[in-house]
Amino acid sequence: MIDLSLAETHKGLKEKKFSSTELTQAYLDRIEKTDDKLNAYVTVTKEIALEAAGKADKEGKFKNPLAGIPMNLKDIICTAGIKTTACSKILENYIPPYDADVWARLKNAGAVLLGKANTDQFAMGSSSETSYFGVTKNPWDPERVAGGSSGGPAASVAADQCVFAIGTDTGGSIRQPASLCSCVGLKVSYGRVPRYGVISYASSFDTIGPVTKTVEDAAMVLNVIAGRSDNDSTTPDEPVPDYTKSLKTGLKGVKVGVPKEYFEGVEKETADAINQGIETLKKLGAKVVDVSLPLTRYAIPTYYLLVKSEASTNMARYDGIKYGHTTDDAKELLEIYMKSRAEGFGDEVKRTIMIGTYALSAGYYDAFYLKAAKVRALMKQEYEEVFKKVDVLAAPTSPFTAFRIGEKMDDPLAMYAADTLTVPAGICGLPGLSVPAGFDKNGLPIGMQILASQYKEENLFHVGHAFEQATEWHKKKPEL
Repeated sequence: MIDLSLAETHKGLKEKKFSSTELTQAYLDRIEKTDDKLNAYVTVTKEIALEAAGKADKEGKFKNPLAGIPMNLKDIICTAGIKTTACSKILENYIPPYDADVWARLKNAGAVLLGKANTDQFAMGSSSETSYFGVTKNPWDPERVAGGSSGGPAASVAADQCVFAIGTDTGGSIRQPASLCSCVGLKVSYGRVPRYGVISYASSFDTIGPVTKTVEDAAMVLNVIAGRSDNDSTTPDEPVPDYTKSLKTGLKGVKVGVPKEYFEGVEKETADAINQGIETLKKLGAKVVDVSLPLTRYAIPTYYLLVKSEASTNMARYDGIKYGHTTDDAKELLEIYMKSRAEGFGDEVKRTIMIGTYALSAGYYDAFYLKAAKVRALMKQEYEEVFKKVDVLAAPTSPFTAFRIGEKMDDPLAMYAADTLTVPAGICGLPGLSVPAGFDKNGLPIGMQILASQYKEENLFHVGHAFEQATEWHKKKPEL
């Protein structure tokens, strides 16, 4: 039963083929059997999960598609009474007093929390290697990374350790690991899902979305978690449609743009797989149009200047005083700040704070931060113009398949290059979907990225579902 999609699991629960308690126990057994190989979970909430499953069974109606469904949350999403660490020493034992909006909505729908999933520290990373609790390994090859920063959610979904997971995507942190692990990853439009209670990386970029086994599953989850919140002023009054109604198989009349810049520097096997995927879209009736987005080449410097500037400000709250790790070896206030942060933050977080503080400092603000903000505005205009001509864009999610653990850790710029194709959507607040699209000669997954204009998630689901139904890639499972 643990290999079923969300839609299939919901059907099984409604038809009483198995109970939520049986299902939850099967997933807990799977975690116990496989997670020593993967390290996808940092906290397993066995008692809480079984209690929630029992409650769902007692109610017994399973009207909501998420009722009784075992899932996990990336460990930067606050859960009242359950450790939320951001996978950092500075929050190693932090227990929030409140729930994030996204978890409150899932809990209200009857979802069963199996635990908290591993991530790069404060979601800063592209490989889950910066986690204080160790790297998450790829289910297809445990010597390789699962991607990041939502490596734990992606690996756990690919390895059937949960039905679905909730991650965050600032510049690719859902889509890239979904691509590297062969599952479906959705970055929503900025503001589509409330950020309240989710530990901030870069506040004008951060989004929350599902990692799932199928496109239909992603639509089902988004139906529950999307929509305005009084706790988050960046959530608009945009209506939330029933996303499952967008799941069509034909693409007649749909215009798919192929941006040439998204194929520059991409490994040949990856490019070939995506071109084959685009041919599949053609066969389904889509009209394929070549487009150009010249500012894409400035995406990495623009993105990293802006997010690190925002992050350096967000990290100021971790001072060793209010909550989190406090040094035992300090007497003066300034010494407490400096030592607590030096001990509590990892190298990537420290690097982020230094770059961001430098870019915002007097004398450099205009040259770096302000210039990057202007390029961001121009990039948004460029994408708006392209989306006047096409309904979606299709491109690779990652320029390469999963790399070996440790391969890029000593070269931050090489690691940042892993985000080349995913950061533009983060910069522009656009929704993006990564769907399984093939495997390379080493048996490593390749993902196709579909992008749409803001609040047009329906277009992603339409094209993604049609592609998925016409291919078999999403049905392949790793052997563990």
